Amino acid sequence: MRVTACRALSRMLWGRYLLTTGLQCCRWRVSCHVKRHYSFLPDDVKSLKAVVNPDISKIRNIGIMAHIDAGKTTTTERMLYYSGYTRALGDVDDGDTVTDFMAQERERGITIQSAAVTFDWKTHRINLIDTPGHVDFTLEVERSLRVLDGAVAVFDASAGVEAQTVTVWRQAEKHHVPCVCFLNKMDKPAANLSFSIESIKQKLKANPVLLQIPVGSGKRFSGVVDLLTNQKLTWNQTSTRDDGQTFESKALDQSDEPELLREVGEARAALIEQVADLDDEFAELLLTDFGDDFDAVSSVKLQEAVRRVTLARKGVPVLCGSSLRNKGVQPLLDAITAYLPAPNERHHDLVRWYEGDLCALAFKVLHDKQRGPLVFLRIYSGTLKPQTAVYNINRNSVERMSRLLVPFADQHVEIQSMTAGNIALTVGLKQTVTGDTIVSSKASAAAAARRARDGGGAVAEYASVVLSGVEVPEPVFFCTIEPPTMAKQADLENALQCLQREDPSLKVRVDPDSGQTILCGMGELHIEIVHDRIRREYGIETHLGPLQVAYRESILLSAAATDTLDRTVGERRHVATVELRVAPLDGAAAGASCELAFAENLETQLSPDMKRAVENGVHSSYHQGPLLGYPLQGVATLIQSVHMEPGTSAAMVSACVSRCMLKALRLARGQVLEPVMSLEVTVGEELLGSVLGDLAQRRGTVRDIQSRHDDKVLLATVPLAEMRDYSTILRTLTSGNATFSLELDTYEVMNQQDQSTLLRRMSGLL
Repeated sequence: MRVTACRALSRMLWGRYLLTTGLQCCRWRVSCHVKRHYSFLPDDVKSLKAVVNPDISKIRNIGIMAHIDAGKTTTTERMLYYSGYTRALGDVDDGDTVTDFMAQERERGITIQSAAVTFDWKTHRINLIDTPGHVDFTLEVERSLRVLDGAVAVFDASAGVEAQTVTVWRQAEKHHVPCVCFLNKMDKPAANLSFSIESIKQKLKANPVLLQIPVGSGKRFSGVVDLLTNQKLTWNQTSTRDDGQTFESKALDQSDEPELLREVGEARAALIEQVADLDDEFAELLLTDFGDDFDAVSSVKLQEAVRRVTLARKGVPVLCGSSLRNKGVQPLLDAITAYLPAPNERHHDLVRWYEGDLCALAFKVLHDKQRGPLVFLRIYSGTLKPQTAVYNINRNSVERMSRLLVPFADQHVEIQSMTAGNIALTVGLKQTVTGDTIVSSKASAAAAARRARDGGGAVAEYASVVLSGVEVPEPVFFCTIEPPTMAKQADLENALQCLQREDPSLKVRVDPDSGQTILCGMGELHIEIVHDRIRREYGIETHLGPLQVAYRESILLSAAATDTLDRTVGERRHVATVELRVAPLDGAAAGASCELAFAENLETQLSPDMKRAVENGVHSSYHQGPLLGYPLQGVATLIQSVHMEPGTSAAMVSACVSRCMLKALRLARGQVLEPVMSLEVTVGEELLGSVLGDLAQRRGTVRDIQSRHDDKVLLATVPLAEMRDYSTILRTLTSGNATFSLELDTYEVMNQQDQSTLLRRMSGLL
């Protein structure tokens, strides 16, 4: 009761404070009987504008990415504390961190949805997004990296590169995002610098540029040596409550340990040689000004060279520390501002067509019970202001933005304008979804398209002036979801509609035969979180059916079919005859898409409406295979002939094509493709046999067994259908002393025995 009362009082005081000043932000949060208070924004209008719209060269839009439990949220929490944004250190275990504000996140101790915070570090503005590490929420990482200029990859120094780290690293490479690496948990007994560096080289195929050497190891880890300046940074913690705010910085001298001096000298020489190999300008400077005297190399020149190497993505700076023990985070913040790019240093080719006019990308949507949908925008060009109309190119609609906010996790501050390079939160955009391009007006989009055409861009209207959206992965798990009563059906549909808009990887469809609502997600945890949110946030006690696997279908043989549709509707007779052939494509199991082609001269003989009707008929057949009704992949279709009598409608032609397709697919002998997952299990050597035995019963295939200190890392592939409740079984087998990660690898053809069993079970015979 006291906690609830304190929360209500703090919210009331905070709202009243904003209303009276209009310029200050005071945040209060009570969690687990711990009261934490947040710093203030400046008092006067001039300084507020400086906070909201700083010099674009001083802005850093970054994301924190890593494998689950590597320390992303803890690192973020330390950044907020040392920057002065928070006045108490939050802890994931206590459930009082800033960016993990959802009830599900605090209960599980994991990040589920990305959260944005804005803070200042020295003279720079940092817009930071803390991303999830679980593979079920990989879309959150994808859409964050799409709009960020740089990223911090956090590693567990005792584990090196883990499974999900590889996934998020590939996502960063796809969007050409420069990165800084932070080797966290250097205080762990098994922490190993050389092992972590080598794993970055081998698994990520990157060039790690080591900028720091740890002082001490394990529990004796006390600080780092900066190889650029030869400064020794030491955190002399006198108690476990020391917040790490202050640390000692001094130049290395002969009083330091000889072993440390030797290690630092060798590491600095290796750093200079590595940077010279990667940066021609620094190599030329080294030859002309310094020769072989590496000690005389200026730290400023070396830092400039490391920045060029980072921005060119030829190498990644590597720093080390321990976020939980409050060591090494301040130098990481310095590295973010020193090496990661400002918004104007990233190449956004199409933005130049807008010539300073508004151009922004919507990359995330949240639903607020009071304010409605909140849309996160990354502004690439121009200025955003509240109470103005904006044009959504993707939806071809005009919407009025009522309010403009600066995001601070789950609390926000209202502002009057936001310039290019920043991340904003808007209220009032009710039709905008993830991936939409927002501009000031339709005339602005037309003018940009005209400039693009004049500059050699695409000819199609707006084609070259729409920002590329976010690629949404296909769901692999699905189940039925039902309301407690039919009276709650409309409320459930509204809740699912809101959740789908927030999370594009969540798909909802209605089964045409049973009329049941089908919930499709990225994994068991994903669907579990959605179910829990419906219960907590929307107050609906829904029932979930058993989890099912999203199979795919293909064909084994080539087959031809002919079909004639003769139907009279009213006084009008529709007659159409279609002849076509289907054939399997190479690589069907690996994810080959379906193809459609027309026989020679046939495409020119058909009118545009009839050609579109034929294409619609074929593509609708691709969504429902002949065996179990799952989507098809790896099928090529050749339309050989289409004949129709005058007056036949396009809808009848499309229906005839679909019926002919089904006939041909059945003749071609369908086969089921099942999703196969890439599994990584870390377990002690004495328990490896039990894990291998269980995996053999799950039709798993072992690819490799690696050693990681005293543990074994098992790499395998296993069908997703066999992985239900695996976390519970693994916990039982190993007494909780094993961890695993799972992600979709590919689709593979099921053998005939397993396929027959699946068909009998799906038909209700088993």
